[in-house]
Amino acid sequence: MAIREIVTIPEDVLRRKAHKVTNFDKDLVTLIDDMLETMRQAPGVGLAAPQVAISQRVIVVEYAEEKEDRPKSFAVINPEIIKTSAETELGVEGCLSIPNMVGEVERFTSVVIKGFNKMGKPVKIKTTGWLARIFQHEVDHLDGILFTDRATRIWQPPQEEMAELPE
Repeated sequence: MAIREIVTIPEDVLRRKAHKVTNFDKDLVTLIDDMLETMRQAPGVGLAAPQVAISQRVIVVEYAEEKEDRPKSFAVINPEIIKTSAETELGVEGCLSIPNMVGEVERFTSVVIKGFNKMGKPVKIKTTGWLARIFQHEVDHLDGILFTDRATRIWQPPQEEMAELPE
């Protein structure tokens, strides 16, 4: 496993629609392992392949509902949001590819995601709350959409507040 460089705006790869994954091979497994390690080191709670300059539809997410809980990790290839709640909620988001900025973004409070695991087996994940927000943020990356495109307000918080926000 290796730490990969996280690209930041205005890198072109962040604004392009990522390519669908068709080969479920050892290179894909290496990419996923590297993305998880990179995300943890950053630190963040989600990472999309375009953020490490790879235009492929791959995301990783790792999040624990409570600080004392063990984080649950997800790697989803070719993810699609197939169902959303009627309810939405405004929340503050940051992004590893847009350092030192946050914004208020309205997201669905729950979503169902389908895709494939690293072995090419179909997966379906039902999410709510912050985890649903993370998945929506990462899937947006695969379509060249950044949180700043959806934000109702964007600002640069004091450094001590940035350390407390999941990215």
